[in-house]
Amino acid sequence: MAPSNTSARTTVGGRELAVSNLDKVLFPESGFTKGQLIDYYMRIADVMLPHIGERPLTMKRFPDGVAGKSFFEKHIPSHAPAWVPSVNVPSNDGQDSIPYVMVNDIATLAWAANLGTIEFHVPLWHVGRHRKLPSKPDFMVFDLDPGEGTSIVECCVVAAFVTDELAKDGVESFAKTSGSKGLQLYTPVSPKTSWDALRDHAHDIARKLESDHRDLVVSNMRKSLRRGRVLIDWSQNHPAKTTVAVYSVRAMTEPTASAPVKDSEVRACAKRNDPALLRFTTDDVVRRVQKHGDLFAPLAAL
Repeated sequence: MAPSNTSARTTVGGRELAVSNLDKVLFPESGFTKGQLIDYYMRIADVMLPHIGERPLTMKRFPDGVAGKSFFEKHIPSHAPAWVPSVNVPSNDGQDSIPYVMVNDIATLAWAANLGTIEFHVPLWHVGRHRKLPSKPDFMVFDLDPGEGTSIVECCVVAAFVTDELAKDGVESFAKTSGSKGLQLYTPVSPKTSWDALRDHAHDIARKLESDHRDLVVSNMRKSLRRGRVLIDWSQNHPAKTTVAVYSVRAMTEPTASAPVKDSEVRACAKRNDPALLRFTTDDVVRRVQKHGDLFAPLAAL
């Protein structure tokens, strides 16, 4: 989709869609434009959609690019086309509901990107045919957040600890870069798993690893404890919380994206002490998918 100074109408996935300001630079340091953002999401749609479809979307929008103001949007905009899927999800207090967008198709993905949605955030549960929302969790996630003085290298060291701990119970984990500074590990859970049990289990693992590796791991959320350590954020295992979607672009100085990675790549990054090994731009991610396919595919089938 070539950048243009004017608004235009195009057809995406059989839907007529208005696109605008395609030449607007969203990432000043690299010159990456809104047109390029939409183009990336169109190229990655086949592997991204199975992971975000049927999940209430929180959009992080940057109308003037990463150097401008941004905001999270949960409610479906009033100007959304009638064909954009949505779902009403009860609020935390249960007194009201929020109508969320669901990106179930390529046309909705293009529409959201045209709004200046750089980042796509989704919960650990999906709507499907569940009558009661939020539904039960599909995954357990460990969000590894590097504290001051650490990087994704230390996150990779900790990821190996988590992976090995899960393997003791015969559980396989799948890693992805956050697209920012950290790393995230996902593992599928039983359809009958409760949120409380999920969170308690993740917390138990985080505390055990903190006890075993006090010089590197912290499970307490206090920022004062994170210097030189990696936080294992177990609290993300909550129905009201979201994590950045796999393949989502991130609002960094350059258009990096959240990319699935092999366990061997995680361990190589830790061994070679090189953060650049797990830093991927949008073009890198497209090339990786062409070479490896969707490394998160086993999670899409859940």
